[in-house]
Amino acid sequence: MMLPRYSAAIALFSLLLLSACDRLGIADPAKEAAQKEVDARATGSACRHAGRAIEDCYSLNPDASRAAIFAGWKEMNDYMRENKIDVVKPELPPHSEATSEEASASESESASASASSSASAKSKK
Repeated sequence: MMLPRYSAAIALFSLLLLSACDRLGIADPAKEAAQKEVDARATGSACRHAGRAIEDCYSLNPDASRAAIFAGWKEMNDYMRENKIDVVKPELPPHSEATSEEASASESESASASASSSASAKSKK
């Protein structure tokens, strides 16, 4: 007769364990998918507010969902038209991989140049 009592306790204990998955760092695929969706909509919205074409937004964010980007872009487009909001052009230059590669290449060139100049200065002494 004690069996129902133990099964209820076991069920309660397992329910408590499953509810603490977020605190344990166990990923929830549904929450991750929802977050990616929200991020892609926000990206599309920001692209429209910055005056970027939808195709540019797609190419700048290849990992994001195109449907979600479009939904955010269209939502912001409608909002901007209704409220007569102008496009806000970005003031900072876009950060691209080519720019970061060029910067790292110039840093390595300057580092090697300073190393060779210090080596030649030591050899002259």
